Order: sequence, then structure tokens, then C-alpha cells
Amino acid sequence: MGSMAPEFELPQTMRALVIDETGGPEVLHLADRMLPRQIVDEVLVKVIAAGLNPIDAKTRSGKGVAAAIENFPAILGNDFSGVVVRAAFEAAPLQPGDAVYGMGRVPRIGGSFADYVSVSSMSVTRKPARLSHAEAAAVPLAALTAWGMVKLAEAAPGQRMLVHAGSGGVGHFAVQFARVLGAHVTATGSTRNLDFLRELGADEVIDYTTTRFEDVVHDLDSVIDLIGNVHDNTGTRSLAVLRPSGLLVNAPTGSWPTLAADAAAAGRRATGFKVSPDARALDEISALLDAGIVRVHVDSVFELADGAAAHRLLEEGHTRGKIVLRVS
Repeated sequence: MGSMAPEFELPQTMRALVIDETGGPEVLHLADRMLPRQIVDEVLVKVIAAGLNPIDAKTRSGKGVAAAIENFPAILGNDFSGVVVRAAFEAAPLQPGDAVYGMGRVPRIGGSFADYVSVSSMSVTRKPARLSHAEAAAVPLAALTAWGMVKLAEAAPGQRMLVHAGSGGVGHFAVQFARVLGAHVTATGSTRNLDFLRELGADEVIDYTTTRFEDVVHDLDSVIDLIGNVHDNTGTRSLAVLRPSGLLVNAPTGSWPTLAADAAAAGRRATGFKVSPDARALDEISALLDAGIVRVHVDSVFELADGAAAHRLLEEGHTRGKIVLRVS
């Protein structure tokens, strides 16, 4: 099997978007770095496109998972889509030439804002044939987060769920997954995104610029909280619209430090959520994407060299779907 796979001549060095210190978007710059070394079960992937996520910007700024950066310069970026250039071993399922996508554990490993990334074979799977590399790169972290959150919230027929920030990266997947699982979905968004939310399958939409969501929804089974308490006490207001045994699931890192105490005071259930780079779950998502049941929305595509501009756009907080970096 291994002898039939194409052989790739690899360079000694690669282009990478790096940071020499944490700070604003301006700390991002291109540099030449050595190719990452494969260890144990890792697959070496030539990156075609890399997805940008809020955790990347938070980490770059010194928050997020920045405390785990052991050495600079550091390469950020969790999501990638590309082509295998070195298999984990001769008869491994993924072989050189295979189109794949997935996410890594940054900064435990070097990130995807680079020409090559080496990731565990448990974190990478075949790219959906229906998607371009740019579209595929927009999927893993956001979709896996949304998938895990709606599953944790037990989305099912007859269940009423509220999804905050439904037009964003995680939100636009959460709306679709909840509908696929049969839940009745209400989504919040800005005026310009209301039609987009309806297209995603939201049963009801709330324009947060004109309407307080607690004035129109109550006794909900669950809330997918993608905002927290960083703006207008969205989190604590969300607890109030849950039924007594309802569940709030919060994801953004650092968005609600007092979540447990606030939920206890309100007599409601709440939990944070952390995404796992699980290729098996990504396979389930791939099937929905390839069947056209779920879609990914790419807001914009930037060249790798323009990573700082991409970060600035992300931090404005008005992205519909995902921002992607074109790497090669």
C-alpha cells in the first residue's frame, strides 16, 4: 500500500505566520521555519488553507492558551485543509496525496498558519469531496464545538433551544446541527443576519439590536451561549429564560468566569465546553456536509501574508461564518 502512494520531495524550511511575542495583530509576520518533525502516529500535511478562530486571536493577544506557549517564535492556527505528504506509517489509512482536513492542539504542536503541519492521525480525516480546501478549513474547530455543544444540550425533537450569535463561526453550525437533530431553534443575530439565520434553518430569529431576547422567549430547554457575560450580561439574562431543569452550555474562553456561581444563584444548570480534535466526530460532520444537509459559510479569504488584517477583521466581531487564510 505504501509503495503505491506518491512520493513528495519536501523542502528543509517552510513559510509560516509567526509571533515573536504576544500582542496586537501587528505582531504577526512571515518567517522561514524548519518543517515540523513527525512523531508517533502523526501525519505530515501540506496546508492549502487554514481557518481562523477567536481562540487564535485571543492567544495571539496573550489570553486564550497563550500561557502554554513554551517558545517563540510561535505558529498559531488550529484548523487546516490540505494534502498528506508523509503518512504515519506504510499501511496507514491516510496516504500521501490524500486530501484531508482537521485541527491540531495548538500550542502543544506548531499551528496551521504555515506551509506544513504535523498532527495526530486521530485529529485528521478525509476532506469532504463537496468542499473546496478553503471551505473545509473553515469547518473543524467551529463545527466540532457546535456539534459537541448541541449534543451536550441533548438537542432532539420537541426540545426548544436558543442559539446566541447564530451567524458566527460556531453559531451557524450550531443552528444547523440543532435543526438536524430535530430541535426547535431560536437564534439571535444582528439585523443584517436575520435572513441568513432563516436560511440556516432557524425557526425563529431575534434581532438583538432591537429586541431583548428575554422579552420573547422563556421556559427553554437549552441555551447555546457563544457570548458569555462580556457584553450586556447576555449570560445571566440567558439563565432567566431556561426552564428549571434546562441547561446552558457556554463555550468562549474566559467569557464568563462566574458561570458556576451565577447558575447556582439562579437555580439553573450550566456548563462550559471545550472542543476535542476528534476525527471520528468530524467524520459524522463530513457526512452531513457531503450530503448537502449542512453547509459552511466562508465570510472572506486572506492570503497568509495578510494574516494581521484577517485577525483585525475577526476581532471586529461581525463575521458571518468563518475567515480563512489561503496558505498555498
